Amino acid sequence: MPLIKMVIILVVFGVILWAINTYIPMDATIRKIMNAVVILVVILILLSAFGVFWPLSGLRAER
Repeated sequence: MPLIKMVIILVVFGVILWAINTYIPMDATIRKIMNAVVILVVILILLSAFGVFWPLSGLRAER
C-alpha cells in the first residue's frame, strides 16, 4: 500500500469520525466505544500494512 494511499485513508477515517462525533447526537459512552473501535481498526490496518501484524498480510506498504 503506497504511503500516499495510507495518508489518504487516515484523513478519510479522521474526517468521518469527526463528522459522526460532531453531527450525530449520541450518548457519551457509545461515542467513546465507537471512537476506540475505529482507532483500533486503523491501528491494526497500519500495523498490517507495515508487516508487523500478520492476519491482514495482503496489505503491504510500498516504498
